[in-house]
Amino acid sequence: MNILFLTYQGDIAGSTNSIAFLCKGLADKGHNIYLGCRKESLIFSMLQNTRVNLISMVFKNKFDLANIKHIKKIVKDHQIDIINAQSSKDRYNVIWAKWIYNLNVKIIHTRRQRPRSIGGFLQNTFYTKGTDKIVVISDELKNQFIELGIPANHLKVIYNGTPAQQYSQIDLSQINKLRESYQITKNDIVIGSISRIKNQDQIIKALKYLDDNIKLLLAGVPVGYYDKLIKEQNIKNKVIYAGTVDFDQVLLYYKLLNVNILASTMDGFGLVITEAMAMGTPVIGTNYGGIKNIISHGENGLLFEDKNIEELAQMIQKALDDKMLREKLIKNGKETALKKFSIENTINNYEAFFLSLINEP
Repeated sequence: MNILFLTYQGDIAGSTNSIAFLCKGLADKGHNIYLGCRKESLIFSMLQNTRVNLISMVFKNKFDLANIKHIKKIVKDHQIDIINAQSSKDRYNVIWAKWIYNLNVKIIHTRRQRPRSIGGFLQNTFYTKGTDKIVVISDELKNQFIELGIPANHLKVIYNGTPAQQYSQIDLSQINKLRESYQITKNDIVIGSISRIKNQDQIIKALKYLDDNIKLLLAGVPVGYYDKLIKEQNIKNKVIYAGTVDFDQVLLYYKLLNVNILASTMDGFGLVITEAMAMGTPVIGTNYGGIKNIISHGENGLLFEDKNIEELAQMIQKALDDKMLREKLIKNGKETALKKFSIENTINNYEAFFLSLINEP
């Protein structure tokens, strides 16, 4: 197959890793994979020196005529069978390109989180008429799209995956260096969130119900972002800002934590959950969206209700204190991440789905 992936974003985020894993995996299986993205983006550098054909593109807006024309040229030059658009600007551009130039190509949108820009008759019609299918990354996300008016038969669920090999290539000696740099001792209890800004204020508020000696590490959040809240809540715990972490260092940070928490209400899946599971770190997540499609409460992780700060604190304390539960969460979490949500499953599911579209009469 000749497949063109498009993403305007492609910087620090779980979606960037997911797209990169998928592109590389399909290319390694022998398909001709092209990725149109910004040359300065992280995903461009991640996929250099791989079998993925990188195309520098500029996405100025949702009706970028130059980019629309560029898409047409790529389709014609490389005989593209399927275009898989990942973010808002490219989703619009690819539909306009197909309609304006009458392109004989299948159009797929992938949606990775609860939509902010969908709903209403006109936009729903634009997306459904302009695409062959919309891929969503969890069953809960599919339900949200149905509630917003997208027909159920136009939605295809394909879960994200994580590659097992990346966890066996980690240089564990670097963990001690990180501990030293953040002044974390082996006896310290550290909870954390490895994520861009996603309701980490709930974790900070939960600290009021926990021991002052527990440290909180935030990776992906700008330094000082929650200082005002910390002061308002009179938090005595040490809060460590790691700032933006290089993508090749992120996995090491899970090993600094006794518990990893995703307090989000926007994730369609939550790749950071599976990463933490694979690294042997117990996880807590909001009972919301795709997060609850990954976490089975009390089996491979713990869930709390959004905005229920006391419940979040109770789950943190439980994960820290109950040794038998911790061992269970770690064991089952690894199996969930490396088997149920393996990148091989994701790649095979996309491949089968794309082939079925191409072979439709």
